[in-house]
Amino acid sequence: QVHLAESGGGLVQAGGSLRLSCAASGRIFSSSTMGWFRQSPGKEREFVAAIKWSNGITYYTDSVKGRFTISRDNAKNMVWLQMNSLNPEDTAVYYCAAASYCAGVDCYRARFYNYWGQGTQVTVSS
Repeated sequence: QVHLAESGGGLVQAGGSLRLSCAASGRIFSSSTMGWFRQSPGKEREFVAAIKWSNGITYYTDSVKGRFTISRDNAKNMVWLQMNSLNPEDTAVYYCAAASYCAGVDCYRARFYNYWGQGTQVTVSS
């Protein structure tokens, strides 16, 4: 029932910034968690950040803490990922995802997310 549409990817130099957007259609339940994942060629999908839809509590993987910020607007069904101080290691396809329900460490696992966007390429040059 939920469709996710992403935008904002592109090419940026190291140290630069990008803002990714995710527009959700359909109903997002209060128990849902919205997340961002990334995947590089030859690697498994990696958790980046998540936000609880109901209370706005956020979670980040250690490598992006202090650089990335996830936010949401419940009224607009929108989620953003602001990425600052980008480095080449951030290069990946970034996916917006929604989990109907997750708790604890399950919210960091891709298999607990039910809906996925198409992905948007982020390339950071050195």
